[in-house]
Amino acid sequence: MSPAPEKSRHGNGDEGFKSRVTVVGSGNWGSVAAKLIASNALKLPSFHDEVRMWVFEEVLPNGEKLTDVINKTNENVKYLPGIKLGRNVVADPDLENAVKEANMLVFVTPHQFMDGICKKLSGEITGEVEAISLVKGMEVKKEGPCMISSLISKQLGINCCVLMGANIANEIAMEKFSEATVGYRESREIAETWVQLFSTPYFMVTAVHDVEGVELCGTLKNVVAIAAGFVDGLEMGNNTKAAIMRIGLREMRALSKLMFPSVKDSTFFESCGVADVITTCLGGRNRRVAEAFAQSGGKRSFDELEAEMLQGQKLQGVSTAREVYEVLNYCGWLEMFPLFATVHQICIGRLKPEAIVHYREHKA
Repeated sequence: MSPAPEKSRHGNGDEGFKSRVTVVGSGNWGSVAAKLIASNALKLPSFHDEVRMWVFEEVLPNGEKLTDVINKTNENVKYLPGIKLGRNVVADPDLENAVKEANMLVFVTPHQFMDGICKKLSGEITGEVEAISLVKGMEVKKEGPCMISSLISKQLGINCCVLMGANIANEIAMEKFSEATVGYRESREIAETWVQLFSTPYFMVTAVHDVEGVELCGTLKNVVAIAAGFVDGLEMGNNTKAAIMRIGLREMRALSKLMFPSVKDSTFFESCGVADVITTCLGGRNRRVAEAFAQSGGKRSFDELEAEMLQGQKLQGVSTAREVYEVLNYCGWLEMFPLFATVHQICIGRLKPEAIVHYREHKA
């Protein structure tokens, strides 16, 4: 699909044109994203009031369908209980129907589902459409790693920005002050449209010209959070945890720049960088489940702990650690990234959780 003129994409040159937004995903973060966008769609004259949200249909214990309950109560009772999404949010279990009229697509699902979603939508996306990915993770293919924004762009033929940051979803749902970073590749104008759509007085969004840097920060910090969880589970203390966070941030920066030399150092000082590492290592689900894993001495599997502790939400750090390990092994970089390599080996039971501090940092 050839790029459309910037003005017509967002209706700036079309009298009366209104953008339609669909959120592809309805988990914890997807529901919060829908809430943010819905509040702004009502206020911004260039957007339709209605915000569609694709829901992977589930039957609740009472026999009702999750989609029906969301549309009846205006609340995602499974993944974001107690929070009203906005009356203009419409849940739709049919993926193709949900995106049919949208010209702005927000992808926010566990990264392991994105390849299947893109394949299902291939050929369904027509006209002048923009996308943004809130998905943390990467696809590792035989030809090398593929970022989720690139997967969306290649499979659907559309431009894709990213939004990452220090964003524990439940805190944003309760309207506690937070920040986020939009990464864009080409048009600053499109990035600013996304900023406008997500920004609220309690959610401050800034744009940077570095898609890969922003996206890799959001992806790799979950591996660091797993390491921080091991430290907490073994009660190693704050000094150790701070050291692991620093080493993790160094490895994030080094790997990002090896994979994409265009990545900017300044990106690591944005919300998507150091701030996201801090909040995820203090309060995220990856840290919490890794802590339980270490407390069990590695005897309980991550799959078992995920099912018990996350009520249907997905853990990202363990699968990302595996994907990162595959990239490092494929490229011959394992010795340069001892923390990332060690996290994966602990996750699969090759090393004990105590091994998280039993290595020397490689001096590149």
